[in-house]
Amino acid sequence: MSIEIKVPSLGDGVETADVLEVLVSEGDSIEKEQGIVELETDKATAVVPATESGTVTKVHVGEGDTVPVGAVLLTVESTSGATTPPAVTPEPTPAAAEVTPPAAPAPPVTPPPPAKVAPPVAPVQPTPAPRMAAPEPVATTTVYSTARGGEIPAGPAMRRFAREVGVDLSQVQGSGESGRITRDDILKVVRSGSAKTNGAVGGERDEFGPVRREKMSRMRRTIAEQMHRSWSTVPRVTNFDDADVTDLDNIRKSSKADYAERGIKLTSMPFVIKAVAMALRDHPVINAALDPNGTHAVYKEYVNVGIAVDTDRGLVVPSLRNADELSIPEIAKQLGEVAEKVRDNNFTVEDLKGSTFTISNLGAIGGTYSTPIINVPETAILLIGRSRKMPVVVEDKIVARLMMPLSISYDHRLVDGGAAARFLNDLIGYLEAPSRLLLAP
Repeated sequence: MSIEIKVPSLGDGVETADVLEVLVSEGDSIEKEQGIVELETDKATAVVPATESGTVTKVHVGEGDTVPVGAVLLTVESTSGATTPPAVTPEPTPAAAEVTPPAAPAPPVTPPPPAKVAPPVAPVQPTPAPRMAAPEPVATTTVYSTARGGEIPAGPAMRRFAREVGVDLSQVQGSGESGRITRDDILKVVRSGSAKTNGAVGGERDEFGPVRREKMSRMRRTIAEQMHRSWSTVPRVTNFDDADVTDLDNIRKSSKADYAERGIKLTSMPFVIKAVAMALRDHPVINAALDPNGTHAVYKEYVNVGIAVDTDRGLVVPSLRNADELSIPEIAKQLGEVAEKVRDNNFTVEDLKGSTFTISNLGAIGGTYSTPIINVPETAILLIGRSRKMPVVVEDKIVARLMMPLSISYDHRLVDGGAAARFLNDLIGYLEAPSRLLLAP
C-alpha cells in the first residue's frame, strides 16, 4: 500500500523548515527509522526518519525548498502490506503466535520469499520481518550514506559543512572509519585550493573574476535578521575594562587535574559565568528587558546566562538555566555538555530559549576588545577578550599580571552608564577574588 511521509512537528512556534538535503531517491528501498530528508529551522537541523519500510515511489521536495509542518516529503510503497497501527501495537503479534502453534517451524524458512506465504499469514508475518532485519537499517542509516548520484559516506553535518565551504563531496577522500568523510578531510580540500573549481556555479563572474553565489541558510538569515533588529532598534553604549585574573588562573591550574579525572575540562569560563550570574542578582536592571511596546521594564527574577558558541553554521547561543544557583563544578560540567551538543548539532530550539544575559568569548579565538551586539530582547551582553600578561602597578611596583579584557554593551534606553559601570565593577571584584565564587551559595 502507498503511504505518505510528512514533515513532523519541529517544536513550539516552528511552522516551516528548509530542505537541506534529500537523502534518498525515487526507486530506493528504505527501512523504518532510516534518515530520508534533512531539514533546517531557524536554529537547528533535524534528519526526518522514515515511518515505514518500503520503496520510494515519489520524492515531493527538493534541496532548498521551504516546507510547512505536515507537508508530504515522500510517497512510499510499503512492504509490510499492512497499515501502521497494527505494527505499532504489540498485542496482535503474540496473540497470533499462540493461535498458530503448528505453523511455528514455517516462519524461519519463509521470510526470504514472503510472497509465497502472504495469503495465509499476511497479518502475522509483517511484524516479525522488520524485527529480524533490524540490525541492517542501523548500519545503513548511521552514516546517512544514501544520496542522489551515489553513495557518499558523510553524515548530514559534514554534508552541510561541505556545502557552506563550496566542496564537492564526491571529490573528497574520507579518512574516517570505513572511509567516512570527516571535517578535516573537507578542510584539506579547501586548503589545497581545489575547492575553487567548485566555487563558480554556472560560470558566474563579476568584473574581477569568478564568484560563487549561494543561498543563505535559514540559520544565517535568522542571525542576520536578529542583528539588524538589534542594530536598528537598540541605542547601545559599550564600556571597556580589565580584570586581574592572576589568582583565578592559579586556582584553575591547581584544580585542572582534579576536574580532568572527572572528564571535565576546566577553563576560565565557568568562573566568568558564575561571576556574571552573581553580579546579575545584585544589578537587576542588567538582567531586565523592555517589553515590545517600550512602556515597561520587565525584571527577570531568574538568571539564565546565554553562552555564544561558534559553530560551522554560525553563532548559536544556548542558555545555561539558573546559573546563579550552580556551583563552579556544575557550571563546568553543564558548559561542556552544552558546547558538545551544539557543535554536534544535537541541540533543540528549546536549548536556545530563555537567556537573560549573554556572554561571548572572543578570547577563545583571539582579540581583546570589541563592541558586541546585544541579543535582543536582552539588555546587555559581555564580551571576553584573550587574557594576556601586562605590566600593572601594585603597591607602587610594576609587576606582570594576567589581565582579562572585558567589553559590555548595554541598551541605553534602560541602562545608564553608571549602572553598567557598577555592574562591571562588581563583576571584576568577583573575578579578582575567586574565593568569593567558590564559597558562593
